[in-house]
Amino acid sequence: MYHATRKAVTGIAFGFGVMTVACAKEPATSDVTVSITSPAEGDTISGSDVHITLAATGIEIAPAADARPETAHHHLYLDVDFPAVENPIPTGVGGVVHLGQAQTDYHWENVVPGPHRIIAVLADPGHIPLRPWVTDTVKIVVVAKPDSVAKK
Repeated sequence: MYHATRKAVTGIAFGFGVMTVACAKEPATSDVTVSITSPAEGDTISGSDVHITLAATGIEIAPAADARPETAHHHLYLDVDFPAVENPIPTGVGGVVHLGQAQTDYHWENVVPGPHRIIAVLADPGHIPLRPWVTDTVKIVVVAKPDSVAKK
């Protein structure tokens, strides 16, 4: 079930020009969910690499470049607040990852030891978060591997 609520206009760069794509429909997000299936809330991760797996229901996960209405793709925030505004999710910001190729997992490297928060956000092909917000959050703790702790 989908409804038209806003028109997201996206500029996508192709070679020398910019193609404007209009996505006239967005999903009825009350039927759409996203979940971080791994790691689980409260998990302790040994080492500096965190593998994140995601699932979504009620919508097709598709590459952002396809720019098809009624599709979405994943974004991840590590220790960065989700701003909850109706603007495109920024690129080039530390701690924010666009999974624009329809990926459903991500391997975050070099995560420092300590407590962390991961937020998953679904966005339309224009990188604008679906409304109402379709998010999931888990808190984890990363600890250094025992063999990587300096011996005194």
